[in-house]
Amino acid sequence: MAPSTPVSGLSLPCLVLLLLLEIPGARAQEFQLLQPQGNVSVSAGETLTLSCSVTGLAPVGPVKWFKGSGSGRQLVYSDKEPQPPRVTKAVSGSDTDFTIRISDTRPEDAGIYHCVKFKMTSGGDEEISSGTGMDVTVRARPSAPSVSGPPSRAEPGPSVNFTCTSGGFSPRDITVTWLKNGTKLPNPKTQVLPAQESVSYSVSSTVELSLTPGDARSQLTCQIEHSTSPAPLRATYNLSAALRVPPRLRVGTAPAAPVALNASVTFTCRAEGFYPKDASLTWLENGNEMNLGKSSPPAENPDGTYTLQSSLEVKATEQRSQSVFTCRVVHDSQPPVNASEMLRFSQPPPEPGKDPTSSDAGQSPFSSPALWIGLFLEKVLTAAFLLFLFLRSKQ
Repeated sequence: MAPSTPVSGLSLPCLVLLLLLEIPGARAQEFQLLQPQGNVSVSAGETLTLSCSVTGLAPVGPVKWFKGSGSGRQLVYSDKEPQPPRVTKAVSGSDTDFTIRISDTRPEDAGIYHCVKFKMTSGGDEEISSGTGMDVTVRARPSAPSVSGPPSRAEPGPSVNFTCTSGGFSPRDITVTWLKNGTKLPNPKTQVLPAQESVSYSVSSTVELSLTPGDARSQLTCQIEHSTSPAPLRATYNLSAALRVPPRLRVGTAPAAPVALNASVTFTCRAEGFYPKDASLTWLENGNEMNLGKSSPPAENPDGTYTLQSSLEVKATEQRSQSVFTCRVVHDSQPPVNASEMLRFSQPPPEPGKDPTSSDAGQSPFSSPALWIGLFLEKVLTAAFLLFLFLRSKQ
């Protein structure tokens, strides 16, 4: 076998080595850090994946993830330091793939993330390369809205405020609509906070409404629309919880006044159109409470209000002449409402000590027309008799 022949002073193995070094790719590749650019949007609660890899011969040193930039950036992941429980490396043990996953994302996870390569030096880790950054947006589904009414019940007429609140929105685009029994209400006052840029927002919306007695069966609805919700979020409020309708009182007698002496008389009292249901009714005679009267259970009216009725049976004795009977209703812990009726006789009762069967009982003897006629006739007859005597004496 022929010995190898030198070429220009070089042996054949040396020439082969030189040729290999000239082939593209045969030399060690230069180091590169690869982080895909662009924006990423996830919904709150989902898992966020942030990709990063290195190629070529990398100097010794860690690869870390940061949120933000500059001196205020926040460390998110490092192989050499303890990690938050929600952050994990996608490919465990890999020296080239540094993709991480953030589980159960929250609005505060929004921001720009950078993958950064360091090399070890005698003075500590030195940054040598950083990814261009990935802008992450977290769409947060807000909390269920709630509606609150006035601190105490309100009567029909004056305007009453109702407020709807919810929080945890991201981004800031929020629309609030108010409905009463399905009909849109005008001019709600809506405020989204904070006014400056934030990772999460809350909303408060107030609407003014004048209540009516029929609102005992009405509903108020707060409807919130947001980009994270495929359907509007709703909260309902029963206006019966804010409504108070005072009772209207009517008192009467049967038979109708005036009544005969010693007859039985029934007083009736109707407390009509009140809400809520809790009401109590009592009777008073000349200001003194009576443990009498028969009340029926409250009856519900078609508009949702209630009517309460009570009756009181008494005997029209002499002692009760012109007595005042009062129906008193206490409703929803409010001051009492009163209505009264006087007991009147068709014929005045006799005075004490007089014969009740006498036709002139209780009258002056000079008030009778027959008496005056008798006195007149007596005077006429007396005058005629005297005239007769005078004429006879002349003869």
